[in-house]
Amino acid sequence: MWNYSNPVKITFGDGGFNKLPELIGRRAYALITYPEAPFTDLAEKLVQAAGPAALIIDDIAPNPDYVLLADQSARFAQAGHPVEVIVALGGGSVIDSAKVFAAANGDFGKVAHFLETKTGAEALSAIPIIAVPTTAGTGSEVTCWATVWDEARGQKFSLARPELYPETAIIDPALMLGKPYNLTLATGLDALSHALESIWNVNANPVSARHAVVAAKIILDTLPKLVGDLGNLDYRARLAEASLSAGLAFSNTKTAIAHNLSYPITLRWGVQHGIACSFSLPTILRSMKGIGGFRETSLQEIFGADLESGAAWLTRFLNAMGVGCTFKDQRIPDDQVAGIIDQAFAGERGRNFIGTKAGFLASAEQQNRLAFEVT
Repeated sequence: MWNYSNPVKITFGDGGFNKLPELIGRRAYALITYPEAPFTDLAEKLVQAAGPAALIIDDIAPNPDYVLLADQSARFAQAGHPVEVIVALGGGSVIDSAKVFAAANGDFGKVAHFLETKTGAEALSAIPIIAVPTTAGTGSEVTCWATVWDEARGQKFSLARPELYPETAIIDPALMLGKPYNLTLATGLDALSHALESIWNVNANPVSARHAVVAAKIILDTLPKLVGDLGNLDYRARLAEASLSAGLAFSNTKTAIAHNLSYPITLRWGVQHGIACSFSLPTILRSMKGIGGFRETSLQEIFGADLESGAAWLTRFLNAMGVGCTFKDQRIPDDQVAGIIDQAFAGERGRNFIGTKAGFLASAEQQNRLAFEVT
């Protein structure tokens, strides 16, 4: 028995941004975005069409952290009018931050208490969210969780509440034009990781797997073309569609071992999230050989019948875009690797993984040997 559900209303296509005033209606809105162009121009356009915002928060950090989120959440309590809907215009950090604000409604302490104790859910709020992603990667516009970082204590939390699904997601590929190479690459690989992580997952189901296969095949075909032609709107639209499909896949499964490996690598060594959660994908893929069922069939539909050869192909794919596929390539000290792996398998996302630590370690050893032979 399995279940699949996703309550987010999705609008996809060029010009979707222009639907925002209609979706906001007469509600007092908060705009969450970035302070620089083109977001300032988009914010001005929205204000002209929908009226002044009750609150604008535009100092969003790449990895939303406790200290800044607490300050930003407090601004909701100081708004001239109670916020009735939140418009999140930006990348995954903007949409994740919006979910925190929706739950806190002026008091981040309630969110922190829930994250740290898993109690106090009844005190959390659920201000409606309209998500307008401007990158093709996180899929946060169709999920009900947000990543929250406590950098001072070296911790990462996941705020997961069914009430935090956005009410509407507007995917307008034109908003993604102008994004630079590194951001385009990292977000595209993040979406690829979401797709694959939802397949080698204990929570996978046939519907999530279909979304994942479609997403992965589009990304593997289109991402190399897009990073070589950043102004191509058709490629941007394909990646946006793939990111959305990956989001619809892992919205029902959450992520797995690649993401759990990534968190300390991002927090302690500053490796960009999309790279940190994708460099291990060939290692994990190789370890899936023989897993059976619709999961292996789905992976074979993407990479071919021989997953060993598929892992080698995926390694070449990542290498061609400058992404090394070993811990050493990511400059992780040798004496830290075992601890990262142990911690990853012990965590929630590690427990979502359908494979085993023994299988991963054997595959990682083979990946290291192949990388050494290449060099």
